[in-house]
Amino acid sequence: MALIANPMGPSVMGIVNVTPDSFFAAARTPPRERAIARGVELFALGCDIVDVGGESTRPGARDVALDEELERVLDVVRALAPHGPVSIDTRKPEVARAAVGAGATVINDVSGGLVDLAGELGTGYVAMHSQGTPQTMQVAPHYDDVVAEVLDALDAMAAHARAVGVGQLWLDPGIGFGKSAEHNLALVAHCGDLVELARRHGAGVLVGNSRKRFLATLGPTALEVDERLEGSIATEAWALMSGAAMIRVHDAAAAVQLRELLSRPVAEVGP
Repeated sequence: MALIANPMGPSVMGIVNVTPDSFFAAARTPPRERAIARGVELFALGCDIVDVGGESTRPGARDVALDEELERVLDVVRALAPHGPVSIDTRKPEVARAAVGAGATVINDVSGGLVDLAGELGTGYVAMHSQGTPQTMQVAPHYDDVVAEVLDALDAMAAHARAVGVGQLWLDPGIGFGKSAEHNLALVAHCGDLVELARRHGAGVLVGNSRKRFLATLGPTALEVDERLEGSIATEAWALMSGAAMIRVHDAAAAVQLRELLSRPVAEVGP
């Protein structure tokens, strides 16, 4: 199985949404052939891993039936696995197990409920913090101290992951998953604290800021999803400079350039 060569990063995870309703329309690739072609392109652009998902988890998204999600993702995973590491983005244990059987080596789990399965299957695991479900998470998210509460939750998730034998492990603060714009910005600002926590568990940090709604607040007027590239790159740069191991992105070419620039010694990027 193809694993991330350097799980501590910095790495780029490219997104393949085999869905008709993911929040960024340009990233939707519902026909299988288009999804496979996009995944191959992402590897060619320099992505270290490709994340395949068959169910949108954007705010308000509908649940997808098990059979439908399996039909969307399995052939895509199977076709992409020979090209490089593939992760499966799912909340369903049946989909995760089948995708690993088809060649996926990482389970990207927005539910936080698949960690035991990752330990059983010997896959990498992304433990993400969330509050609520896609239908409810943005109704009125509340924290007394969002940074402290997310760190505490991820600390417990990481300890559990290690206890059940997960090897490659990433902690994801869950930007946009049950958080207001202010919550998201606070978590981005404190990325370094999350990195310190992850290192205590021998884990990396994965950040998924790409094109998300909190970036709409960064302009003089509200920015639509196709106007959020600059905010995506800026916050991804901050995450990598803070020590994040991986960024999950829609705009692979720009993100790979960013990763390469930040990976070079300062002397190499002088005039």
